[in-house]
Amino acid sequence: MNLKGRHFLTLKDFTPEEIAYLLELSAELKAKKKQGIPVDTLRGKNVALIFEKTSTRTRCSFEVAAHDLGMGTTYLDPKSSQIGKKESIEDTARVLGSMFEGIEYRGFGQEIVEELAKYAGVPVWNGLTNEYHPTQMLADMLTIQEVFGKLKGIKLVYMGDARYNMGNSYMIACAKMGMDFVACAPAKYFPDQELVAQCMEYAKESGATITLTENVEEGTKDADVICTDVWVSMGEPDEVWEERIHDLTPYRVKKEVMKNAGEQAIFLHCLPSFHDLNTGIGKEMGERFGLTEMEVTDEVFRSEQSKVFQEAENRMHTIKAVMAATLGA
Repeated sequence: MNLKGRHFLTLKDFTPEEIAYLLELSAELKAKKKQGIPVDTLRGKNVALIFEKTSTRTRCSFEVAAHDLGMGTTYLDPKSSQIGKKESIEDTARVLGSMFEGIEYRGFGQEIVEELAKYAGVPVWNGLTNEYHPTQMLADMLTIQEVFGKLKGIKLVYMGDARYNMGNSYMIACAKMGMDFVACAPAKYFPDQELVAQCMEYAKESGATITLTENVEEGTKDADVICTDVWVSMGEPDEVWEERIHDLTPYRVKKEVMKNAGEQAIFLHCLPSFHDLNTGIGKEMGERFGLTEMEVTDEVFRSEQSKVFQEAENRMHTIKAVMAATLGA
């Protein structure tokens, strides 16, 4: 399958067959990495990594993956880049596109990465926007496939705030790949209805189902995968913490939720996670609100059912596959 020259902005742009191919390539590259087989077929190429929002896993994944493929990387953090400040996104895209073979963007609105793609002239990859997180989806789908041996028919439940990148992207991925998606959240935290309708159309083709429910017991019953994310994202004001904690505490992933899902169920989280007080923000929120854990209990996070570190490693293998496929390795 030839994906050379394609952008990777949202899984809406890819067919189920193309997504399956990227997962197959990811598994192949992961196996070669474990066996010490070099895959540095993109020697001499260079990629720019634009991070308006910092990240441990995304940066490391792109840098290690690029280096494994033989490429050089230039990291542009919020202080290093003039994108959208002293230089327009169009001008930035044209400049970087003339120097690099590919551009990664992690930041704010989806319109930014879309505009970069419009003018860059080289493949642009979405490392996270407010609306979508497609590289995370490949990592999660690979992890699910490794555990269950399949995707089709798997029941995946996303608990918490399903209005933004993670909830949106899980719904798209599940709808495309024939999985049963459940958003388990207060109604005001359900995904956008227009996107739900679009995913319903994908689901008709794949045999997937989409369910939006406020009922934790019904929503998580017999689930294969329970997912969540932090309740407040980077860049959101502090005052939303109190509201989110009030609204979403009933949707915390705890032992009872995993038991209701069943022994076969696994837990996924894109990380970082507030499952204890061993972070600066976790400690601050603990002091402010009297909490020791937020979106997931420490008991679940550290349990045998938790596959979060396998999932985190798979970020690198799947990102490597995206770059290899779109740059023509």
